[in-house]
Amino acid sequence: MATYGTLPFAEALAYLRGKINLPTQRWDDLLGAAHDRAFVVAGAMQADLLTDLHAAVAKAREQGTTLAEFQQDFEKIVAERGWTGWTGEDSKGSRAWRARVIYETNLQTSYQAGRHQQMTAIANRRPYWRYRHNDAVTTPRPQHLAWNGKVLRYDDPWWSTHYPPNGFGCRCFVETLSEHDVQRLGIQPETGDAMPYNDTVEQVVPRTGEVIDLPDGVDRGWDYAPGANATTPLVDLLASKKTAWTADLSRSVLAFLKPTVSADLFDALATALGISGG
Repeated sequence: MATYGTLPFAEALAYLRGKINLPTQRWDDLLGAAHDRAFVVAGAMQADLLTDLHAAVAKAREQGTTLAEFQQDFEKIVAERGWTGWTGEDSKGSRAWRARVIYETNLQTSYQAGRHQQMTAIANRRPYWRYRHNDAVTTPRPQHLAWNGKVLRYDDPWWSTHYPPNGFGCRCFVETLSEHDVQRLGIQPETGDAMPYNDTVEQVVPRTGEVIDLPDGVDRGWDYAPGANATTPLVDLLASKKTAWTADLSRSVLAFLKPTVSADLFDALATALGISGG
């Protein structure tokens, strides 16, 4: 099976390139399906810095850049743009860790988003999706192992929250099957409500103390299907953040976007964020 680090296919690259750069202060300023529209790096607030990081990730996707090569690009960008005050800058090992998170998260999600587009396009011929756990993962999550080999229709709501990756470091993937495949292999397709670990679990958000419910086995912020929301209007994306973002962050986002959008769209975005006069 091809993996996210190999040379790209068009859908994965288009997904990654189509993202809009947005400034964020923390990793959880933007979660879930919003990542289908926005490229973010926690703590990166400068336009030129985000542009360079976005280009480095797209290069990795397009050219098959290795992690070591991306880490070199990352170090160069950080030095040239004078980026300070970010998590992991204090040591070489921490910087390498931060670069790896950016590299692996973006390449894995773009790969799976491209696959989602491909598989959806042929769902009339291959309507069954099979969850597969990647045996290369050395510390597998028990939930992901329990889902391994399970087959559901592509339009089962379960996929909207469990389509991989389902967390940082998750390398699970999905295969398609035709009706003939299912009959030939004697597979009895599942429904989402009958899947193992089908309950939700409570998690306390450390920064706010808020208690949230998450699907069991899915990390916070990963309960979405990469690529399924790539056409969500930018206004809707920002409207969903109106209560989650501080006024300062909302203003920073608007100032960041102002040079790149029309006046009408800018006014709509300001309204969506509840910032009068932009």
